Amino acid sequence: MAVNTTKTPPFTALQVMQDSPVIPVIVLNDVAHAVPMARALVAGGIRMLEVTLRTSQALACIEAIAKEVPEAIVGAGTVRNAADAKAAANAGAKFAVSPGYTPSVGQACRDVGLSLLPGVATGSEIMMAQEDGYTELKFFPAMQAGGPAMLKAWGGPFFDVRFCPTGGVTAQNASEFLSLPNVACVGGSWLVPAEALANGDWARIEKLAREACQLKLR
Repeated sequence: MAVNTTKTPPFTALQVMQDSPVIPVIVLNDVAHAVPMARALVAGGIRMLEVTLRTSQALACIEAIAKEVPEAIVGAGTVRNAADAKAAANAGAKFAVSPGYTPSVGQACRDVGLSLLPGVATGSEIMMAQEDGYTELKFFPAMQAGGPAMLKAWGGPFFDVRFCPTGGVTAQNASEFLSLPNVACVGGSWLVPAEALANGDWARIEKLAREACQLKLR
């Protein structure tokens, strides 16, 4: 008889999405920035932090935040394969976000106990994710793939899916996405500007987080 080794994630994907109106999409090149940045975001009211696996320092940054900022809930973005999922979980990530979706990525995240927000851009991709039990999805790249109009169109056939639009979402257009009934939150990189990281301007990051928390869902 097969043994089920799937681990239960500490948070569901919906809980990750509903914690605040915005999940910051974070690119870190220096481990020294990770902890003060995370503390600034938490001070501004943002707990769910997506650190993308786009740099050689990303896993070390996830590990540092997980160990030193217990108030934060750190996740890994740009999870593209099983190796990424395992490495992220080992570093202390509590959830994963992927730019697309494959069944193997979904299974890998279940195996290591990571909630997953799979990336989708088409109806077929939504259906594939739903077949594997995923109903909370990342719409990516949101603006390039149709923006709010696409989400409105999906609201009919995919009435039971909640989305986190990411990609081209800004402080200026976030409210338009958040006003839609099938949007639970948005993902945005504007909360952690590269120049603020470079200058150690943690007060600016905290201010941007506070402003993001004021954005209202429908």
